[in-house]
Amino acid sequence: MRILVTLSRIIVGILFIISGFIKLNDPVGFSFKLEEYFSQGVLDLPFLMPYALAISLFVVILEVVLGVMLLVGFRVKFTVWSLLLMIVFFTFLTFYSAYFNKVTDCGCFGDAIKLTPWESFTKDVVLLFLILVLFIGQKHITSVFSPMAKRIITGLALVGCVVFANYVLNHLPAIDFRPYKIGANIEEGMGVPDDAPKAIYEYAWRFKVGGTEKIVVTQGEYPSVDGEFLDVETTEIQEGYEPPIHDFTIEKNGEDQTASFLQEEKLIMVVAYDLAKSEGDAFGDIKKVTDTASKQGYTVIGMSASGGALVSQVVAAHQLDFDFYFTDETTLKTITRSNPGILVLNRGTIVEKVHYNDLEDLRLD
Repeated sequence: MRILVTLSRIIVGILFIISGFIKLNDPVGFSFKLEEYFSQGVLDLPFLMPYALAISLFVVILEVVLGVMLLVGFRVKFTVWSLLLMIVFFTFLTFYSAYFNKVTDCGCFGDAIKLTPWESFTKDVVLLFLILVLFIGQKHITSVFSPMAKRIITGLALVGCVVFANYVLNHLPAIDFRPYKIGANIEEGMGVPDDAPKAIYEYAWRFKVGGTEKIVVTQGEYPSVDGEFLDVETTEIQEGYEPPIHDFTIEKNGEDQTASFLQEEKLIMVVAYDLAKSEGDAFGDIKKVTDTASKQGYTVIGMSASGGALVSQVVAAHQLDFDFYFTDETTLKTITRSNPGILVLNRGTIVEKVHYNDLEDLRLD
C-alpha cells in the first residue's frame, strides 16, 4: 500500500502542477473556456460569466499549490480532501461535456495539449482512482521536510503563482501554444495536407421491405435493397483533419479580403474582439503607433467582432486613421489575449505580437 500511495502521490502532484501551470500561463484563455461552460447552452450559469477570470485564477493557482503541498506532505488531510473534491467536480464536468457533446475541448491543459471530451473524462477517472488511493492511505503520506520548510515551500509556490499570474495578465502568455504564435504563417496554418485523414461517415439507410422496416448500414454507397426508401441517418465515426487555423477571415461589407491582406509585406493588425470590453485608454497610444506605422509604409487595419455603430464610435472618439474589419470573436480571442492588441505580419507570417501595455516594445522597420 505504501508503494501504491507513493506512486499515486508523485503522479497526482506532478500532473496537478503541470496542468495548473499551463493554464496559469494563460488564465485569460482558461476564463474563456469557463465562460463556455457557464453559457446557457451548457451548464446554464450565466450569472457566473462576469467572474470567469477570477474563478480561472483561483482554480489554476489552487491546482499548482495543491500539487506542491501533496509532494512536500504539507497539511495532508486538507490537501487530499481538496484534491478529491476538485477531481470529483472535474470528472462530472468532463462526463457532462462528453456525454452531451457540449464542449469539445475541456481546456485541462490549455492550448498545449488538446484532449477530446472522452479523453478528458478518462484522464479524470484515472486521477480520481489515484486520489482515492491517497485518501484511503493518508497515513502513508510522509515528508522529509521540516514543518517550517513545508510552510516556506508552499508559501513560495503561492507567491510565485500570484506574481506570474499578474505578469501574464498585464502582458501576454510567457509561452504561446496557439497557432497564432510569433513565427507562424496564417495561410499555411489554414492549409490541409494532401495526405490528411478525411472524415469517415456511417449511413444507416431505412427501407420498408414487405411491410416491415429494414436498416442497412454502409459508409456512403447507396445499398441495393428491393424496397421503399424511407430515410437515412448519418453518423461521423472518425473525425477528419482540422487545420490548426480555421474560421479566420477578414471581412468588410460581406466581402472576404483575407487573401489580399495576407500578401501584404508590411501589415499591422489592431485586434479587439469586443470594443465594448476593450481598454479604452489604450487606443490613444495605439493611434500614435499606427500613425507612425502608416508613415513608414505599413498597411494598418483593425479587426473586431463588434457592430458597426460601436466601431464608428471608437474610431471617432480616438480619431483612428484605419478601418475595422469583421472577424469571428472566438478567432480573435485565440489570436491574442490582449483586448486590444497589435500584430505585425509579413506576407501572412506573424513577426511581432504585443499587449497594449507593451506598445513601446513594438519594433517597426
